[in-house]
Amino acid sequence: MPSEFTGKHVTVAGLGVSGVPAAKVLHGLGARVTVVNDGDDERARTQAAELEALGVTVRLGDGDTLPEGTELIVTAPGWKPTKPLFTAAAEVGVPVWGDVELAWRLRGLDGRKAAPWLAVTGTNGKTTTVQMLASILKAAGLRTAAVGNIGVSLLDAVTGDTEYDVLAVELSSYQLHWAPSLRAHSAAVLNLAPDHLDWHGSMEAYAADKGRIYEGNRVACVYNVADRATEDLVRAADVEEGCRAVGFTLGTPGPSQLGVVEGLLVDRAFVEDRHKNAQELAEVADVNPPAPHNVANALAAAGLARAFGVPAAAVRDGLRAFTPDAHRIAHVADVDGVAYVDDSKATNTHATEASLAAYESIVWIAGGLAKGATFDELVTGAAKRLRGVVLIGADRALIREALARHAPEVPVVDLDRTDTGAMLQAVQEARRLARPGDTVLLAPACASMDMFTNYNQRGDAFAQAVRELGA
Repeated sequence: MPSEFTGKHVTVAGLGVSGVPAAKVLHGLGARVTVVNDGDDERARTQAAELEALGVTVRLGDGDTLPEGTELIVTAPGWKPTKPLFTAAAEVGVPVWGDVELAWRLRGLDGRKAAPWLAVTGTNGKTTTVQMLASILKAAGLRTAAVGNIGVSLLDAVTGDTEYDVLAVELSSYQLHWAPSLRAHSAAVLNLAPDHLDWHGSMEAYAADKGRIYEGNRVACVYNVADRATEDLVRAADVEEGCRAVGFTLGTPGPSQLGVVEGLLVDRAFVEDRHKNAQELAEVADVNPPAPHNVANALAAAGLARAFGVPAAAVRDGLRAFTPDAHRIAHVADVDGVAYVDDSKATNTHATEASLAAYESIVWIAGGLAKGATFDELVTGAAKRLRGVVLIGADRALIREALARHAPEVPVVDLDRTDTGAMLQAVQEARRLARPGDTVLLAPACASMDMFTNYNQRGDAFAQAVRELGA
């Protein structure tokens, strides 16, 4: 039992996926734990009862007041830095950690070797890349798991019974903000685009929190050659001596890069004499699906794996074994010569831009909650690929207006409804617009909560509507 937690009064801010495990772990380490939570709903009361049975104090309905005697706060990642709880903590010098910071500090606590972290962040593609990375590491015979923002608790990974050789860790900008001590073996920033600016306050602050993932890296900082902002974060990072900048590109790679040559994924970073030599890793066809942005994800995963010493054959085998999660540019069916693709996970313009770039002739189904986004740049870039557009959701007018400005010749169907049944009509209208060889693409560029519980339900509704077409 570590002396730094024994008897220490720790306040856990927030219940849920991160707060409950944090409270349990800290209580088990001998801390005096108080949990504070803004909500007081049925789920919160159930979680509170579970913790109180262990001897943890829980205070529901007031997440803003600092409990007396608090010596440390461990917060859920989504709690904004501007909350009064944190202001009060700063005034009295109480440190604030996230659950990732706590997990980092608890590595190897029971005497086992602490597994290194290969960490991934970015505006889009994090989960897919981490899952690809874990598949590659497993193909190399390593004990590993995909953990973190992917929905698997890092605390469980570092304090559980399973011993790992290495962890594939997805980290959000929220988690990185609250993880000042994190020092990964190697890390990647996949891309940067405006997101969560209401939480961070500015694009500069958002980028700075993303860039924390590179701090103290030992072997490699993997960046996106096509996104200069990611390379700028590498340049600004304070890394260990000998740590290298390694780029990934969809073009021909230069020295210290991974890229694509004649349908092959190749490595010119982790080879002898990288100025003259290259190592074949896999074929583009080994990536599922082989859309450009997904090939970029595969290259980033390969870069991290190679930084850890994984052989080329394991990269190929791991990519072949990888199956993407649902609703990520997933082919649903072909009906009358038209492909129907579900990318409901494309909830912002950056993700949708990548999705639209994967196909030549598209009937685009879009709309939902815009979250403050604008669509002019997205429409301008995609205009030549659009056969037609079907709009749904609360903020569809914003996309319609962008289409009128930048693609006035593209036929647009504007469905003035926000009920879940609108998806069936949207698919029927898309079928009417499509021609053989086209792709009907659900890539909404918006959040789903105006019409659906989440993007999963939205994607399921699309897939069901497509199945009814083919019935």
